[in-house]
Amino acid sequence: MAAHTAESEFAFELRTCRWAERTWPPDGDDAPIPIVARQLGTKRRRWDTIVLECDPDALEQRANFGPERLDGDLLHVVRNAPAEWAYYRDALPYPGYPWRYVREAIHRADDRGILETRKNGNRIEIRRKWAYPDWVDRIVAIENKPDLDASAARVLADQLEYDVGMALADEVWVATEATGDRIEPVLLEDLPVEAGVLALEPETLAATVEWFPRSLAVDDPGTRILERASGDGRDASAARFEYVDPEEKARTRLEIAERAYERGWRSFLDTMRPDCRHFEARAADGLQALPYCRAKGRCQTAAECAGSCPSFEPEPPAWRSREWPIEGGPGKTIRRVLEGRRRRRRPGQDANR
Repeated sequence: MAAHTAESEFAFELRTCRWAERTWPPDGDDAPIPIVARQLGTKRRRWDTIVLECDPDALEQRANFGPERLDGDLLHVVRNAPAEWAYYRDALPYPGYPWRYVREAIHRADDRGILETRKNGNRIEIRRKWAYPDWVDRIVAIENKPDLDASAARVLADQLEYDVGMALADEVWVATEATGDRIEPVLLEDLPVEAGVLALEPETLAATVEWFPRSLAVDDPGTRILERASGDGRDASAARFEYVDPEEKARTRLEIAERAYERGWRSFLDTMRPDCRHFEARAADGLQALPYCRAKGRCQTAAECAGSCPSFEPEPPAWRSREWPIEGGPGKTIRRVLEGRRRRRRPGQDANR
């Protein structure tokens, strides 16, 4: 039973991502371009699905910096690099950590071609190539729970309370599989009222908003819950928490957005084995290709589809030299197709490849 649940949750997660890519926002209003990613977050919190609402022009400018993410050190450099040549210590604000890490980031940025550098004596001077754009309008986090039983609802409630308190995302949602009941069961669970509820029909990629979310105060200090009372009647202790500075939240939000820009949601192939002869990308409903294993006869999870899988068999060499392109067999072709779709969601990337 556990294996079936894991399989359905993984497939549901991929379908939620595809639905968001095609349909966001759920209220039908016009919105900036959405970029969708999965399994991203922070050290303390990981979300199933992330939707970035992006300004189209700024998103195209972001492509100047390449398809790979900019980590915190690189962001510090490219966002503060001057328009004219200047000594890097004069141009950049003190980062709060040793300058040697800044120099390393400057060299990495130069190697990637996103920053200009030169030596003036023994000093390193820098000049920006492009201004880093304000390309992310909003961040939306979605938790996917196709079958929300009571125990899963309790865990989810704690996670959503954390999300509401921290307010790293502008909105948080719960996506669950539509049951067709007059009142969806998820609405009867004790979840924070700030979280939206989406009932998704995975076979048709149709969705109904059962509860609209409230916008969270992303520009205000966040409240990070560190420890909760046990809930026992004899436990009168208060929850422990700490405040998070808005500037720290803003940095974290941008780092999450950068990782989402790099990975997207089709990056599940990075942890699977499409070079296995049993691997297929099967579009049973004609809407979306899901990873399918012929040996198992179903959609497999990323954890199952690994080199340790007892059913793993490499593609025969003949597959890579006859009917398929010389660059590789079916697995390589599937990877190229999904990577091409990922690039198309990021305008301007093709010119940088």
